[in-house]
Amino acid sequence: MLSLTTQTTDTTALVAYDLYKQYGDTPVVQNVSFTIHPGEVLGLLGPNGAGKTTIVGMLYGGVAPSRGFVKLGSIQVQSDGRTARAKMGIVTQEDNLDPDFSVFENLLHFAHHYRLTGKAARNRVGELLAQVNLEDHAKKRIDELSGGMKRRLVLARALINHPHVVFLDEPTTGLDPDARQEFWKLVIALKQQGCGVLLTTHYMDEAQRLCDRLLLLQQGQVIDQGAPDELIQRTVGKEVVEIEGVDEAKLQALAAQFNTWCRPFGSGYLLALPGYTPLWDYLVAAEPQRLTRRLANLEDVFLRLTGKVLE
Repeated sequence: MLSLTTQTTDTTALVAYDLYKQYGDTPVVQNVSFTIHPGEVLGLLGPNGAGKTTIVGMLYGGVAPSRGFVKLGSIQVQSDGRTARAKMGIVTQEDNLDPDFSVFENLLHFAHHYRLTGKAARNRVGELLAQVNLEDHAKKRIDELSGGMKRRLVLARALINHPHVVFLDEPTTGLDPDARQEFWKLVIALKQQGCGVLLTTHYMDEAQRLCDRLLLLQQGQVIDQGAPDELIQRTVGKEVVEIEGVDEAKLQALAAQFNTWCRPFGSGYLLALPGYTPLWDYLVAAEPQRLTRRLANLEDVFLRLTGKVLE
């Protein structure tokens, strides 16, 4: 937990302290604190309604926290939002591109918000189109682009000002697998260039592939945090079993016998499989309708912590 006397340094991209947001009598974000360093991808992982988008809004000053603060370097976001946002890039869930402009013109127009004009603006737009692999589509109108191309264009727009930190709010929702992987490559490149990245997502594979650290959110609160592999190992273990067609009471008794846990999962149950025990053999002997043994993942972590899978 950060203290109120926390001082940001040259190695700190962004600090959020004790963020709390309440609408009426309903808290939607409670006591959320974290730091994002340059060259790090921090993930906010949780179901819809967990508070991810509200947190992102507080980070860039679009949502005023009921309590707490955000600092980018030495800049207090809530009191000097314009200066802070000049060092940020924001990719929201909506594309909000101008359909009356071409791809090139969309970026050029946005560059003017940062007082970048003339040859310098055109050069920067050319650099960004090459960076997101859209240079061959510069003259196309927005309605001629695929969903993946639009998301890459929105990312290029967010990078106009050479930001220190970039917020990606569920950036690949609705994209096909190939388009998602293309976007992932761009996020990895940002990290390698030393940019701090905050990613909100409900995709397990995306979080595990891209994030150095995760905050797991439920109902606006952090329920656990850590590196993806560390969270899985600490919370679940190496392997799990999916099983159907065996009485729950019998499964719970076996789980207790071998000091593990069992949860409802789909039309059956999920058990963590401890190493070097005969539990697997007992499950096989129970003659289930379906029995699958696999590596544990982040979905299993949420099920273990909350009793529910991510929606």
